[in-house]
Amino acid sequence: MKSKRSVLADGFAANENRSSTDNERDLARARTRGLPMVILCLLPFCALPSANHAQVPVYEVTPVESTIKFGVESSVPIKGTFAKWNASLKFSSTDVRSAVLEIEIQADSVETGNGMKNNKLKGKDFFDVNNSPTITFKSTKVVQTGPNTFDVEGDFTIRGVTKSQKLTVTDNGKGTSSGSIEGTMAFDRKDYGMNSNIPFIKIANRVEVNVNLKWKRVSGPPPVFQQ
Repeated sequence: MKSKRSVLADGFAANENRSSTDNERDLARARTRGLPMVILCLLPFCALPSANHAQVPVYEVTPVESTIKFGVESSVPIKGTFAKWNASLKFSSTDVRSAVLEIEIQADSVETGNGMKNNKLKGKDFFDVNNSPTITFKSTKVVQTGPNTFDVEGDFTIRGVTKSQKLTVTDNGKGTSSGSIEGTMAFDRKDYGMNSNIPFIKIANRVEVNVNLKWKRVSGPPPVFQQ
């Protein structure tokens, strides 16, 4: 038989175990009860990214109403347009300088109004459309130079050669839901390997590109200009 002291010790140990179990159970209940409150506190933070995204201006460029033209000084005037192209203008914040302009042109859609010129420009001496079917521009930096004017620096690629160029832009439509971007860029054709002339036509090296992009703001607030 156990001594009275041993019985008392066993009883004390059992009480301690019950007390410890009860404490752990109470703590588990408290943690479980606290979970809904924690989840409720976290919900606003989970919603923040989508709320912020909704505040970014969203633009759509409409090619049907827009044009991309080019011209080069020559003994016989050479001016033309591109019939097939796409453009996008995306913002990462409401700051107008956060805009990224991308343009992709189908080089074989060139139209000068003259079949011989078109074919020569599509050939390997100029656009080389078989090996380089697209002409692209992607902006890398936007600097506001006036109330609605900008210097848009970007990577210009033609014939598979990429160099940094600057598009000087005027935004017509500040603070409204629609407008246009008019821009001019000039480059040296020989920098891109276009060293030839068209038969019987002497061509200057400087090529000027003019864009007129009609846009509409489909959602979000208007971008904030610095001036």
